[in-house]
Amino acid sequence: MDTSESNARPRAQDPEPGPPRPRGRRRWAMDTRPLRRPAYRRLWSSTIVTAVGSQLTAVAVPKQVYDITGSSAWVGAASLAGLLPLIVFALWGGAIADSMDRRKLLLITNSGIAVTSLLFWAQAAAGLGSVAVLMVLLALQQAFWGLNAPARSASVARLVPADELPAANALGSTVMQTGQIAGPLLAGALIPVIGLAELYLIDAVALCVTVWAVYRLPALPPLTAVKAGSAGLRGILEGFRYISGHAVLLLSFLADIVAMVLGMPRALFPQLAAETFAAPHGEGFALGLLFAAIPLGAVAGGLFSGTFSRARRHGWMVIGSVVVWGLAVTGFGLSGSLWLAVAFLALAGLADMVSMVFRGAILLSAATDEMRGRMQGVFTVVVAGGPRLADVLHGAAGSAYGPRTAVAGGGILVVVVMLTLAAAMPALRRYRV
Repeated sequence: MDTSESNARPRAQDPEPGPPRPRGRRRWAMDTRPLRRPAYRRLWSSTIVTAVGSQLTAVAVPKQVYDITGSSAWVGAASLAGLLPLIVFALWGGAIADSMDRRKLLLITNSGIAVTSLLFWAQAAAGLGSVAVLMVLLALQQAFWGLNAPARSASVARLVPADELPAANALGSTVMQTGQIAGPLLAGALIPVIGLAELYLIDAVALCVTVWAVYRLPALPPLTAVKAGSAGLRGILEGFRYISGHAVLLLSFLADIVAMVLGMPRALFPQLAAETFAAPHGEGFALGLLFAAIPLGAVAGGLFSGTFSRARRHGWMVIGSVVVWGLAVTGFGLSGSLWLAVAFLALAGLADMVSMVFRGAILLSAATDEMRGRMQGVFTVVVAGGPRLADVLHGAAGSAYGPRTAVAGGGILVVVVMLTLAAAMPALRRYRV
């Protein structure tokens, strides 16, 4: 494959080491060294806009489906309609990201997501009232997002040096978590004022900002010769073989699967809000706090990420954060007080932020550049699929044993399984940079 680029646009090579580490109070505050690098700053700045805009669409789609059908079952079906395209195209997108200029792939996919948002706006403005159209558009949007996410994440390692990868991941994750809080709140405030259709339009405009920011990035072609068939099924299978041959990468994925599948209790939030935490604040207030607590804890972790983002023992940071997540979820399951439950969930969110930062850093530093896209594709599938599988398992366990028992039991399982993995396979314990 020809990887040549125009001489007018510089190529991004591995960045030079950053400035000396800060001292004093700046050691615990968020590490902003990556923002001193113009290319990363452009990519990160675009995330600020789209983190909120994407959540407007994430609220608008289920709201519109429910308005049309009056059925929560259809809302759930619409969510599942986007899962299969996400899985398929994230895996394929990872292989493509390793075989072409990642900047070009980001331009194509961000433009595709923007056009999809315009189509969402058009069908809402026209008053089609078709769930089938919404599900097709959602599947298309998730396919573009699956192609986009691996290239976006893999590009970070070409824009900042290795010692700044945890800080860069913390910056990006903090923005995304903040969007998960601000976006739904903004959507709830805007729907009565401007209507549902305009939420899609705002998201489309925000995505234009992202396209412009990506256009201004340097070229990001493959650093090595591209093998024939690397962008197809052969390339995807090579990625899985690569994971199986590198224990630290495999364990980083398993750590997230253990934490999310066994320990993500969100499917039981409605039942717990109604049965355990409704008095004296009300069921709706309790439910809102439960859903907001984990991202709030994650944002707090990001703001004070200087306390951990410069750690060198990345493996132990992943192990420790997953264990803390499990203990916090157990505490949440045993809580009878709403505010104590929220505190435990916030602690879980902080632990999840730490885990996310160092799992991401391991994937970017332990994998070679020609494999980073495929690693990020698998990472996208794990991150998206784990909580959905957890919803099924926790829903069934909550019905069988009660919600508090199911949550606490899941948290204990997280701790036991993670410590067992760490003891049986030392690669993650020994990994450091």
